[in-house]
Amino acid sequence: MITVNPIEIEGMQFTAVSVELPKTTLLTVSNEVGYIMCAALDVDIFNEIPKLQERKVVAGRAVGVRTIEQLLDAPLEKVTDASREYGWKEGITGREALLLIS
Repeated sequence: MITVNPIEIEGMQFTAVSVELPKTTLLTVSNEVGYIMCAALDVDIFNEIPKLQERKVVAGRAVGVRTIEQLLDAPLEKVTDASREYGWKEGITGREALLLIS
């Protein structure tokens, strides 16, 4: 099942998407600038492949989360190089990262 819900963080609007798959759930929260996602996101690919670097994808990954709320509260384990331009770094929570791009 796929669930899409608007969520509000400190008055700012984002979109939360949950995709239930066998033995796992993909989770993402985004706005028009960037997104945070569960460990299924391969951050390194955006940092290492020149054509993808050019896109300047703003994204971060949290590990070990099973719900949108956990994704918001978890520290980001990896972030793209482009996200650093917004102040993202490893260790900030998903919620903090999203507020930096709102």
